[in-house]
Amino acid sequence: MNESQLDRYSRQLLLPNFDIEGQLALSSATVLVIGMGGLGNIAATYLASAGVGELILADGDHLELSNLPRQVLYNEGHLGSNKAQAAKVELLAKNSDSRIQAITEHLAGDQLSQAVAKASVVLDCTDNYQARQSIHRACFNAKTPLVSAAAIRWEGQLISFLYDQHASPCYECLYPSMSDNQLSCSESGVIGPVVGSLGVLQALDALKIASGCGRVEHGLLKLFDGMEGRWREMRVTQDPECAFCGSQTA
Repeated sequence: MNESQLDRYSRQLLLPNFDIEGQLALSSATVLVIGMGGLGNIAATYLASAGVGELILADGDHLELSNLPRQVLYNEGHLGSNKAQAAKVELLAKNSDSRIQAITEHLAGDQLSQAVAKASVVLDCTDNYQARQSIHRACFNAKTPLVSAAAIRWEGQLISFLYDQHASPCYECLYPSMSDNQLSCSESGVIGPVVGSLGVLQALDALKIASGCGRVEHGLLKLFDGMEGRWREMRVTQDPECAFCGSQTA
């Protein structure tokens, strides 16, 4: 680390359970953020600012006016721009030492598998079940840790899967039969700070996994009620009839 980096990350380096070893581990990590909407743009901001070695940002969508209340990394000048590319520009302005790759299309198939295999940890910041299922399966197969979050209305949830350490439960033990007909922000609405809160916590779990510092529990579902300001936790257990991890671990 050079003098400028020592100064930039000095408050992190002061942490006795993080120190120089945690920062160096972070600087060697590759974090894949899939979806650069309300969750992804908050999480990626903290990851880039903390000194993650390489960020891969993936999103095929373009910014719309209705995105701005919760996707606060962007501004009106980005309207019509690809989200991943716009985020890359803004994040490099915050930390010019960052190595950032923007993938300006929706990851799927072999391209998704290759990106997941390259990553130290993956953040699922998408908003549809088909994408979530594909991301989870790619992470499971590559044994890459996954941090997944979602938000709708006043509610949010966060769960991490340490697939490099555990085979089950998996994402499909929790959601075995969802479809893209589920609730969406465009139909049901969402309040921005709830999305931001979940994005911050995604970044925190990713930083702990990438640095090897702190504790992240596999399969612990955290549910947030923003209207009441309350959290609940539920430990997910393997579904013996899970169509995915049941067959994988049999």
